[in-house]
Amino acid sequence: MNLEQLRSFVEVARFGNFTRAAEELYLAQPSLSRQIAALEHDLGTQLFHRARGGSTLTIAGESLLPLARRMLADAESVRRELAELAGLERGRVRLGATPTLCISLVAEVLSAFHAEHPAIELHLSEQGSRRLLDELAGGELDLALITTTDAVPAERFTVTPLLVEELVVISSADRPPVTSGDTIEFADVAALPQIVFSSSYDLRRATDAAFAAADLTPEAVLEGAEMDAVLRFVERGLGVAIVPAMVLIDRPGLRSVRLAATAPGRRPLERTISVARPADVAPAAAVDVMRHTITASATAFAARAGATMRLAGATTAAR
Repeated sequence: MNLEQLRSFVEVARFGNFTRAAEELYLAQPSLSRQIAALEHDLGTQLFHRARGGSTLTIAGESLLPLARRMLADAESVRRELAELAGLERGRVRLGATPTLCISLVAEVLSAFHAEHPAIELHLSEQGSRRLLDELAGGELDLALITTTDAVPAERFTVTPLLVEELVVISSADRPPVTSGDTIEFADVAALPQIVFSSSYDLRRATDAAFAAADLTPEAVLEGAEMDAVLRFVERGLGVAIVPAMVLIDRPGLRSVRLAATAPGRRPLERTISVARPADVAPAAAVDVMRHTITASATAFAARAGATMRLAGATTAAR
């Protein structure tokens, strides 16, 4: 039994005539007759009483008719729903991102995506990178923007680096600069009063590790703050903070200075921003468009941030 046979059956039942049904279906009458005969053979019963004056349903045909109509309606509903999904008229994208990315890159991504595809339902999870990977693995997310500082299992995730971003020292634009130079030494930063992030932040772990490697202990005046609070406290002059360069965009109340390399021959303190998805799940159309929107937004951010941010260069990688 197939949909074409069921459609032929429904039309013959509607017209009570093979010739008129064949015309409606744009079929030759012998072809229509063969389809009905094949359907009757498959079902093991006669569906029509055939006579010169027309064709009428048998008891079996009367039983099949409402089922056939329902099956054809369901098939059309599936076809329409898939067409809507492919055309991004319906659907859902579940995106995860770290807190520092949620107040910068993610805001741009979601704004651009929603403007183009307002019917797509968006869900956002704001977590650290490790938790986001757990949510990806558990099927709770479609995509995640993470900072890839640790190895990510290539057999479980497809990870595409987007940006390499320097960490910079920020201070209040209303206060004197923390240095007269273009960069500041790590040891000099340790001596400044600092606003320190919550221990749940990937950024906190990275800066703690850098200070420990340099055998330095920073002077913390406030510890455990979230990103929005850190930026506001620095604007008010409570201290300085080490943040990703990206968060400085469109914040005139802050000034920044680049960190000098932590050791000769090394690059300044930086992080790689990547987009991750489950390796064993083919992305839906809306998810694929979101991935392209993220890439385009990352490129625009790199251009705006200048020397402190650059494109990762690789299109695919598993770190």
